[in-house]
Amino acid sequence: MTPDEAMGRALELAADAAGWGDTPIGAVVLGADGAVLAEAANEREKVGDPTAHAEVLALRAAARVHGDGWRLTGATLVVTLEPCTMCAGAAVLSRVDRVVYGARDPKAGAAGSLWDVVRDRRLNHRPEVVAGVREEECGALLRAFFRSKRGL
Repeated sequence: MTPDEAMGRALELAADAAGWGDTPIGAVVLGADGAVLAEAANEREKVGDPTAHAEVLALRAAARVHGDGWRLTGATLVVTLEPCTMCAGAAVLSRVDRVVYGARDPKAGAAGSLWDVVRDRRLNHRPEVVAGVREEECGALLRAFFRSKRGL
């Protein structure tokens, strides 16, 4: 699966999250061969867990099937919204090779917008970052969700 195809799946997962009242963010983890290792959507509201971000849930699930313990060497994290500091840190600590995201997050993004955790030279691992994949679709889903929440 290509990152663009994975982003399509992440958008489907994000739409599911909106259905149960969570911010519509979806994530897919691809192995080095492009096969899907894991996928998840935001579940903070669903399970009452502030750490239940799509990226964290997908990385946890991928680590269970990857075969190298917690190290996701060779993997790509594809997510509809630029990771926050927690999720960017999880990507670095899981040793993914690449982070691909759709919409930028100027208020909380930690892959280049507000902070740049994933490329911080002080850290011992720095994944490649690919920004803006299907950015308009990802952003439109988020904007529609927040407009509906605000009654606009």
